[in-house]
Order: sequence, then structure tokens, then C-alpha cells
Amino acid sequence: MSAAEPVKIERHDVERRQHHTNTGVRPVHTYREHAHGLLVARDFVAHPRIRHWQAHLLPALGVQVCRYSFHGPREHDYYIDIATVTRDGDLWTVRDHYLDVIVHDGMAAEIVDTDELLAAHGAGFIGAVEVDHAVAAARQVVSGLAQARYSVNDWLAAQGVRVEWVGVPESVTV
Repeated sequence: MSAAEPVKIERHDVERRQHHTNTGVRPVHTYREHAHGLLVARDFVAHPRIRHWQAHLLPALGVQVCRYSFHGPREHDYYIDIATVTRDGDLWTVRDHYLDVIVHDGMAAEIVDTDELLAAHGAGFIGAVEVDHAVAAARQVVSGLAQARYSVNDWLAAQGVRVEWVGVPESVTV
């Protein structure tokens, strides 16, 4: 079983173009608000596996849909965080619910990090109601993806959500 970790809370300060994470503050090159949420894109500087990240924060769906550009072979097409996404002016907050869905577009999806959720619950970082919500939300995402033949874009379209992704800048460095 995983060691218990406190709930991860990330903040996006759109005005200052900053992504506040549990490991520090990172500059963001793209914030783009749209009808369903917020697109975020930034470089991962000096990361051993990832060179670029972009995500759509989708409050109504309770998810953050991520795409990564890797230094090596692609590990997956999408990574969906089950989360509570809120907004207060130019500040967007993502409260992670530990569970994630890894998607190989058009092929498969799997729920991961159940061990993290259970460890956090055992340590009192997350209550039973939030655990139940996270499990139900993750199952709903995977069920919707299965109905959409594991196409993230088709699943989002079935929810009435259309998103656009940005190109990865050539200037991303290791």
C-alpha cells in the first residue's frame, strides 16, 4: 500500500500566469478560458520523463484532462484526474481526489491510484463521502469512455464538451 499523502491542491493564477503545485510555482505559457473551463499549457523543465503538459480544467465534469509530451515513447494519450475544480476570479483551484484514469485513446482506460486513495482515507486526509464521490466519478468516466470506444474527444462530446489542444513549443528543453 502507498504511503498516505495529503490532498494535492493546485492553483492556477491566470493573471500572473503561474501554476502553483505541491512542488513549487511554475510559469505557464498558455491559459485559455473556454465555455467549459480552462486550458493550461506549460513546459516541464528538467523533468526526467515529461517535457510539456497541457490540461483542460472542466469543473462541471469534475475532472482535469491532461496530455503530456514525453522525452521518450508515449506512455499514454490522456491522464484524467478526478478532482473538484473551482474558480474565484482569475484563480482556478484543482483539489485532487487521488483517483486517475489513464487512457490509451481508442483502445483502453484504467483507473489508477486506488492505493493512494485508500491510504489517504486511512490517514484521515479524505473522508468517506469524498472517497465515495471519487470512486463513483472515476467509474462514471471509465463507463463513459467505454461507451465512446475509449475516445476522449467522443466522450467529451457526449457530455456536450468540446476542447482544443495547443501545439507543443519546439523550445522545450530538458
